[in-house]
Amino acid sequence: MENNQKAPSSLLEMGNSYAGQLKTTRFEEVLHNSIEASLRSNSLVPRPVFSQLYLEAEQQLSALEGGSRVDNEEEEEEGEGGSEQNCPPTLYQMHPPPEGCCITDGFCQAGRDLRLVSISNEPIDVPAGFLLVGAKSPSLPDHLLVCAVDKRFLPDDNGHNALLGFSGNCVGCGKKGFCYFTEFSNHINLKVTTQPKKQKHLKYYLIRNAQGALTKGPLICWKGSDFRSRQTSAGACSSSLFPLLESSGPPAPFPSEPVPGTNPSAPLGAAQAGPASDHPSLTAAMGLAVFNGKDSPKHQPLVKNNLSAGPRPSALGILSNSGPPKKRHKGWSPESPSAADGGYPQGGGNRAKYENAGVTCMPQVGLVGPASVTFPVVASGEPVSVPDNLLKICKAKPVIFKGHGNFPYLCGNLNDVVVSPLLYTCYQNSQSISRAYEQHGASTIQPISEEMQLLLTVYYLVQLAADQVPLMEDLEQIFLRSWRESHLTEIRQYQQAPPQPFPPAPSAVAPVTSAQLPWLAGLAASSCNDSVHIIECTYSLAEGLSEMFRLLVEGKLAKTNYVVIICACRNATIDSCIAVTGKYQARILSESLLTPAEYQKEVNYELVTGKVDSLGAFFSTLCPEGDIDILLDKFHQENQGHISSSLTAASVTKSASLDVAGTPVCTSYHLEPHHIRPFQLAVAQKLLSHVCSIADSSTQNLDLGSFEKVDFLICIPPSEVTYQQTLLHVWHSGVLLELGLEEEHMTKQRAEQYVLKLDAEAQTKFKAFLQNSFQNPHTLFVLIHDHAHWDLVSSTVHNLYSQSDPSVGLVDRLLNCREVKEAPNIVTLHVTSFPYALQTQHTLISPYNEIHWPASYSNGVELYHENKRYFGLSEFIESTLSGHSLPLLRYDSSFEAMVTALGKRFPRLHSAVIRTFVLVQHYAAAMMAVRGLSQMKNYTSVETLEITQNLINSPKQCPCGHGLMVLLRVPCSPLAAVAYERLAHVRARLALEEHFEIILGNPSSGITVGKHFLKQLKMWQKIEDAEWRPQTYLELEGLPCILIFSGMDPHGESLPRSLRYCDLRLINSSCLVRTALEQELGLAAYFVSNEAPLEKGARNEALESDAEKLSGTDEDEELVTEGSALEKRSPVKRERSCSHDSVSSSISSKASSSALCGDSSAPPAGPSQGEQARSPPPGGPTEEGRAPGERQRLRAGWEPPAVISRHSPGLAPPPDPSLRTCRRSIRRSAPSSSSQLSSSGSSSSSMVPAAGPLVLQASQCSMTKACRQPPIVFLPKLVYDMVTATDSSGLPKAASLLPSHSVVWASSFRPLLSKTMTSTEQSLYYRQWTVPRPSHMDYGNRAEGRVDGFHPRRLLLSGPPQIGKTGAYLQFLSILSRMLIRLTEVDVYDEEEININLTEESEWHYLQLGDPWPDLELFKKLPFDYIIHDPKYEDASLICSHHQSIKSEDRGMYRKPEDLYVRRQTARMRLSKYAAYNTYHHCEQCHQYMGFHPRYQLYESTLHAFAFSYSMLGEEIQLHFIIPKSKEHHFVFSQPGGQLESMRLPLVTDKSHEYIKSPTFTPTTGRHEHGLFNLYHAMDGASHLHVLVVKEYEMAIYKKYWPNHIMLVLPSIFNSAGVGAAHFLIKELSYHNLELERNRQEELGVKPQDIWPFIVISDDSCVMWNVVDIDCGGERSREFSWSERNVSLKHIMQHIEASPNITHYALIGMRKWSSKTGSREVQEPFSRCHVHDFIVLNVDLTQNVQYNQNRFTCDDVDFNLRVHSAGLLLCRFNRFSVMKKQIAVGGHRSFHITSKVSDNPMAIMPAQYICAPDSKHTFLAAPAQLLLEKFLQHHSHRFFPLSLKNHGHPVLSVDCYLNLGSQISVCYVSSRPHSLNVSCSDLKFSGLLLYLCDSFVGASFLKKFHFLKGATLCVICQDRNSLRQTVVRLELEDEWQFRLRDEFQTANAKEDRPLFFLTGRHI
Repeated sequence: MENNQKAPSSLLEMGNSYAGQLKTTRFEEVLHNSIEASLRSNSLVPRPVFSQLYLEAEQQLSALEGGSRVDNEEEEEEGEGGSEQNCPPTLYQMHPPPEGCCITDGFCQAGRDLRLVSISNEPIDVPAGFLLVGAKSPSLPDHLLVCAVDKRFLPDDNGHNALLGFSGNCVGCGKKGFCYFTEFSNHINLKVTTQPKKQKHLKYYLIRNAQGALTKGPLICWKGSDFRSRQTSAGACSSSLFPLLESSGPPAPFPSEPVPGTNPSAPLGAAQAGPASDHPSLTAAMGLAVFNGKDSPKHQPLVKNNLSAGPRPSALGILSNSGPPKKRHKGWSPESPSAADGGYPQGGGNRAKYENAGVTCMPQVGLVGPASVTFPVVASGEPVSVPDNLLKICKAKPVIFKGHGNFPYLCGNLNDVVVSPLLYTCYQNSQSISRAYEQHGASTIQPISEEMQLLLTVYYLVQLAADQVPLMEDLEQIFLRSWRESHLTEIRQYQQAPPQPFPPAPSAVAPVTSAQLPWLAGLAASSCNDSVHIIECTYSLAEGLSEMFRLLVEGKLAKTNYVVIICACRNATIDSCIAVTGKYQARILSESLLTPAEYQKEVNYELVTGKVDSLGAFFSTLCPEGDIDILLDKFHQENQGHISSSLTAASVTKSASLDVAGTPVCTSYHLEPHHIRPFQLAVAQKLLSHVCSIADSSTQNLDLGSFEKVDFLICIPPSEVTYQQTLLHVWHSGVLLELGLEEEHMTKQRAEQYVLKLDAEAQTKFKAFLQNSFQNPHTLFVLIHDHAHWDLVSSTVHNLYSQSDPSVGLVDRLLNCREVKEAPNIVTLHVTSFPYALQTQHTLISPYNEIHWPASYSNGVELYHENKRYFGLSEFIESTLSGHSLPLLRYDSSFEAMVTALGKRFPRLHSAVIRTFVLVQHYAAAMMAVRGLSQMKNYTSVETLEITQNLINSPKQCPCGHGLMVLLRVPCSPLAAVAYERLAHVRARLALEEHFEIILGNPSSGITVGKHFLKQLKMWQKIEDAEWRPQTYLELEGLPCILIFSGMDPHGESLPRSLRYCDLRLINSSCLVRTALEQELGLAAYFVSNEAPLEKGARNEALESDAEKLSGTDEDEELVTEGSALEKRSPVKRERSCSHDSVSSSISSKASSSALCGDSSAPPAGPSQGEQARSPPPGGPTEEGRAPGERQRLRAGWEPPAVISRHSPGLAPPPDPSLRTCRRSIRRSAPSSSSQLSSSGSSSSSMVPAAGPLVLQASQCSMTKACRQPPIVFLPKLVYDMVTATDSSGLPKAASLLPSHSVVWASSFRPLLSKTMTSTEQSLYYRQWTVPRPSHMDYGNRAEGRVDGFHPRRLLLSGPPQIGKTGAYLQFLSILSRMLIRLTEVDVYDEEEININLTEESEWHYLQLGDPWPDLELFKKLPFDYIIHDPKYEDASLICSHHQSIKSEDRGMYRKPEDLYVRRQTARMRLSKYAAYNTYHHCEQCHQYMGFHPRYQLYESTLHAFAFSYSMLGEEIQLHFIIPKSKEHHFVFSQPGGQLESMRLPLVTDKSHEYIKSPTFTPTTGRHEHGLFNLYHAMDGASHLHVLVVKEYEMAIYKKYWPNHIMLVLPSIFNSAGVGAAHFLIKELSYHNLELERNRQEELGVKPQDIWPFIVISDDSCVMWNVVDIDCGGERSREFSWSERNVSLKHIMQHIEASPNITHYALIGMRKWSSKTGSREVQEPFSRCHVHDFIVLNVDLTQNVQYNQNRFTCDDVDFNLRVHSAGLLLCRFNRFSVMKKQIAVGGHRSFHITSKVSDNPMAIMPAQYICAPDSKHTFLAAPAQLLLEKFLQHHSHRFFPLSLKNHGHPVLSVDCYLNLGSQISVCYVSSRPHSLNVSCSDLKFSGLLLYLCDSFVGASFLKKFHFLKGATLCVICQDRNSLRQTVVRLELEDEWQFRLRDEFQTANAKEDRPLFFLTGRHI
């Protein structure tokens, strides 16, 4: 046994009142010394335990470590579970192995393999009477070792009759006759850590399967081994026990042992024996642990997270900071090292309370599966008989928690006890804690010992208050802290230093031995007034249990809550169990072991069998007359007929505004219109951005570009009200119209197909949805799963139990089906307020796809201004803190006291039944009291009376009769029906049917409202429809009613603003999990108007009770006395304290049930009661407000007072002022308060009678207050304590509960949640620390946290209840739809053609309007239109032809160049299916085209050089082609993979419709992402050859984005060139290729003229193409109608290519689209004019006309003019048009002109683009040609002053067109012989522009033209030398005068080859 463990520091506090003061008195010192002496007598000489417990904190001692065995079985089980890595344990060996023998795991010492996997097929000799069994070795968790064992030493099927001892053989080496298992285990190298026992290591029988192979068979059913069976769940949200052992089925339970709730549908083959208990309460296996009662949650030091874990979960949760423990907690002994913060005084009876216990409601570390599973509690020794009548005697069923070791059989009256394995599990988990550290090599760290665990448990129980319940989670945290304290030094050492080979041994501290344990436990329990009783046994637990039953029967344990039974004698291991015998604790614990389903079953059973009749009978006697019903009947007969008039009379006198018809109108009532709040919009946008990020990710899980519209389906739980509510939301939101799913004026019924109620009929509707999504691949379907935390049951559970309930596992079957998961067009959005169960280790939702509702404030700044403030759980909790005006969360101590007393009286009834009956009785009595039966006031609580008074009287405060709603939550439907019937009966007898409605809210049915109230609702809501019925609770706005809200869970039903009281006193407080609790409290969530600050108003309203409270504080001590003291007080005092406290908890808990009848605690009837009955309070805030700082009284069990003396508005003041003044004298301390009150305007009128009328006007309608104040919530005391307690970080204790029924904690070794965690961090915490149970739908998703385990199209939206999530996701659908439409829309240029009015009226028109193609002969006769009509050239110089007479004002105003882009008009167009796309589009069809198809490797491509010589350049041009493998068929190579020879061209005669003949070239720069190069859809899938022409430096980026496109890479000298160079090279290359192809195909017999000579040169922004359809139906040929439609580029190209005589046309183009196109433009089908943007070029005809390779702008106009002057035909198809997309990047905008010298990016003006030669001007980094073109565009008037706005005298431009700006006209002439030119004989030119003129321009040519006097000349040449030569050659000096200073150059450095100008004047 190891002695080097440490001693306890974090051991518990004693819990007695002097816990913190042990060192102060002599007595305690003596006590210490005596204990020390007694302990020293032990041979081990341990260190004194108590001095360790209470010594100074510096000593850093820590938890007593178990010196006993390491539980090896636990090790194995954990190893098998595979949850944590197993480090080799320290070895146990009795003898060292013999020299030289084999010690390998899995082999025997003779070296033979024993592993089942190795020898399963080998023949094994098994002697007669022997069986083959599998042994488990801790060092080989995954293997079984095969052994042969004599079957006499093995047990039978029931675990009995195994002989003691062992006899076995080794099947490896054949050695026989091992008589000791120890010897045998050495031989087979088991290497165990404790003494080997056959029961522990021989696990399975081995059997031969059909193939003869040896396989693992059934478990060996050892008596006394803790087998936990793997079973699946029968209940819908049930929870089975975790399979810690791999068992094929449950072992047979022993006949003599109770089988708690045997599972009727256990897996086949599970041998089930033993009597199934008929009593559901025995289902011990349910893992619900319990929560603490009264004050416990408020102060819980033991469990405080001093685990040096930071608030955020780290990878291991706890290994984060190794700082010293925090300061002490006063509840602990002051010296305790792990004392925690917080200062609670050690008051008289005040026990130290626990803070921040993490409460687990389920067994930890993997207890999963159904609760109703049989749990064989392992038994040994002789059976213990449970006495008969135990329940009758004890008044509660004792709950026995199995602890360590063996547990005896129980027999006899098994129905009266409950046995639970929870504590055992807790102990086991805490022993496995150190595994997490073992992974870090800390093998020396031992788990906490069993003795220590038990001792800590005793201390924990000792300090629990009388109304607290033990929590397994508290205990776990205590163990954890104790263990951590004991190993702090080692842990730190492993955190800081690298692990050493031999870690230093921990300092030797003697552990608690099992012999000392009973001493220490007895000592600990000695101070607790016998609430914990220790029984020590000498032989086995059986004697202790028998002793306990004897004491119980004899009544000697009446004051004992817990009995701890310890048997610590046998061979140093301990057996223990703990019995909970306290009536309160035992009842709560036994009920907490029921699943929700079992709880309902139990309640049903009690109702059906009539067990509750005794309770009903008891209640009916609770009145002075002896029978309530007789009293009711008497009242009914007396008051028939004249009752209603008096009650309603009061409302007539009110001042109310009247409407025109004279009916009263209430100004406070208005139904809110549906509108989107800023928060909802923000959340919708967050959702949208998440969807976009899924689409943007490279995984291609969502292709947003392929969707045209949005459709959706909202799945909701099967609640009729929620269904109708969602329908209304969808209908009012207008989302269906916005998504284009429905037409205008749709009815609500049309919305029904978009909302799916998950009930029996859901499947067919869902199938239709799937079908729809399959048929519409271009619609994005959003599947919204609202209330997503509901029904997470796996469909596998459904498959097992489908007969019972078809709706089990429905969500899983529908939303997780394969079709939904795989459909690329379905996005699933889970929406919930409680996402925790969807945030486990196995979740399908990626953490990146979670959207959390944003906080309203960030660093104190309001993020979104809203006129309403959300009031949710945290705000409710805040209202309970001192300093706040009115606590909105309350509990009712008198109600709780009555429930407790009745619980003792009716021990067999479930407390839910008792609570319901008590509450219904309270309501009934309160109604009777309000109606004048004042004697009934003593039979209700103040709270219920307040609620009822306000309910009945609120309609009288309002001219229209608006009232308030009381929500009465009764989760169990049968009980709700009982409550409804009873309350309705009482209401009827009291003639209150027309005062308030009682509504039974059942999820499965709609709302039923009586005729009278229906009429009122219609009137208030101005509804004409006779058939109208309210279908949602929201439509009950203003209706005075009690809504009995049933159903185990709320399903998201919203409640109206008139809800004033949320009565949750009946919620099932034993099933505490975070989801369930928050879900119930979420019912009260509310929006409060921001205009009226709640705090301020509330403070004034609460003053009356404040004043009263001032006097109450001095009596708090007094009130705890027995009833006799009450009588001794003054009558006034007595009346007051009682009436406000009804039955104070301290009294009623001691009171017998007779006391409930009011003997000692009923207030005497007196004038004040009559007054209370007669004068119900106005609906003012006071009765609902509570005083600030009333918390102390609540703590002490006090109820906040209801103010009694108030008047009804219409009545005279009550006649008994004496009492009032007397009472007021006690209460009033400050007279000034009255003035404050009257000024508040809404206080109660009893304060200051003078203020009466004023108050009446102010507090007219209960609806006024509804906007300003959230409802008041009443909770069970247990829940109240749980919710209001907070941990050190301020986190409510409820938040650290297990998050949901369907998950379990992954480990008890986890940090606690912290208040500072954001929703995202909480999500990550749950994802790390929770795992789903097998019944959870995510259980099978084992991809723990790996990205591929997440579903890519699944999102989770979480936000607080009732905050507006539905509105947010409907808004999201709208903006998603808008975005998809926006994605399918594009901005295209939409500009009218310019200069239309300047077109010369020619006598020639193309008159054949219907011709599909131009007639060549007719077309030749058409004149050429020189004028540019393309709107992008609005700022370009006009070109004159002989017919024009242009007035100067016709031209537009000059515009700044930078405005040109900004101001161009665009139109938003929907992309058609024939659009060209950029890189962002990737649909299924064009994946392959783009080369991004996931099934293909990224497309390989090869680089090919292609050279040709060009005479004009005088050098060879080297081009490079990048050709993807998939496109090589378009080219000819010398051999496969060899030299590129040419690009294939088709024949003119080819008529195929499968491909486009003309290769398309697209020059592009700077638009690798945005260029529209995806022509797949534009070409309608037809085969085509598309070549991108790119600059060398951009080659790599274009190749990356367009891997499957052919690239033509320009030589590097063109890197800074403009578009002219690209056009030039395209045309030259194409001509060269045409020649090559002619030569190649000539050899194949093809004529040269038959080779296709056309290419297409297209801009990279052409997006769509249109065609105009003409109908020439008119009588005269000129009449026609036309329409325009979108067509594919394939259609247009094939039409053009099919033109007759096409080879006679040099250039073919089309119009640019404009919405303003008139019939005039399309009337003539063909024009002979300029073509731009998208041209079909005949490279053969234009062989001798080149593009100017230097040009940057207007190169197409320049080329068009030269083609025309060469006598070639340009044809524009007017009925085709191209749309050009506005692309804001790249293109001509990619040229920036900057200074060459400085890095200063200052803008340089065009005037600085030229300078005088040899000047000091700043040189610019830009091509000379660009500077020239830009300068002339903006400043040509400096050269041609005469030409400005002088259109009659244009500038003569020879052989080129340069843009001289819009205010100067030019006349283009060609110097080539035989060229077509404008007739210039009658024109006088104002200038002459000679640009790089060649030898064709001669002196004689120029002499033909006439110039104005003073006209100017500009000659442009490459250098100064050629400038002079040109002047001489052209004899310019004859007519032109030059000056030296008229020479200029572009502002380029010499190396950039500037251009030179010379200007002169005409003489």
